[in-house]
Amino acid sequence: MNTENHELENNNLQNGNTIVLITGANRSIGLETAKQLAQKGFFVYLGSRDLAKGEAIVKELSEQGLKNIKAIEIDVTKPESISSAKNIVEKEQGKLDILINNAGIPGTLPQTAAETSVDNIREVFETNFFGVINVTQAFLELLKKSDRPRISNITSGLGSLTLHSDPTWKYYQVKHAAYGPSKSALNAYTIVLAYELKDSNFKVNVIDPGYTATDFNGHRGPGSVESAASFIIKHTVTDDDAPTGQFYSNDIDDEIGISPW
Repeated sequence: MNTENHELENNNLQNGNTIVLITGANRSIGLETAKQLAQKGFFVYLGSRDLAKGEAIVKELSEQGLKNIKAIEIDVTKPESISSAKNIVEKEQGKLDILINNAGIPGTLPQTAAETSVDNIREVFETNFFGVINVTQAFLELLKKSDRPRISNITSGLGSLTLHSDPTWKYYQVKHAAYGPSKSALNAYTIVLAYELKDSNFKVNVIDPGYTATDFNGHRGPGSVESAASFIIKHTVTDDDAPTGQFYSNDIDDEIGISPW
């Protein structure tokens, strides 16, 4: 990061001019990401399907000194909920700088290819894949009003076709017929979206926060939510010359940070 860009970014943060929306942010990695961004001076909309739960969390954070977080109701599977959230952000801010599509569900387990019901697969795709598309398309208008728009789609190493084809990968045996494919589809969509926006100032990437101990997996992951959130922010708050259309993984990150799809 050059000195001029760094100073501009710091000024924006201090003035509260960087507006963020995180879906599925009322707990775990999404919540921690919201907290870390707010601590850096961003104004964060904490997306939650249940507004009351989101507001309760925001109240606690406010009592801890974080005043620049606001709960917003958004269910990524319901177009009317997304539209309402978009209208709120547009009325209050007039733009959106960062969209972090974090909302996701695992689906009912186990998920064998031979026996997992289509209904189970469809439910997972509705949130993890179509939900991201619903939100992204709805908020593109506001993102285009930002000087440095960023879209980060939260994925998983379990969506990597390259890794799933490698018997030496440490999670090679973990295969799900709904969850993994939903993230593979998300990765593919991200490539297309990044390509369409490549001649603009957008940066669109998929980010795998790593196998993290959360409610999502019964707290079995070795990673912490703090590390996961920090990794997401690292590859979201980027310079103008940063890559777009890439897959970053906190589990297998190399010096460059680009991982196999």
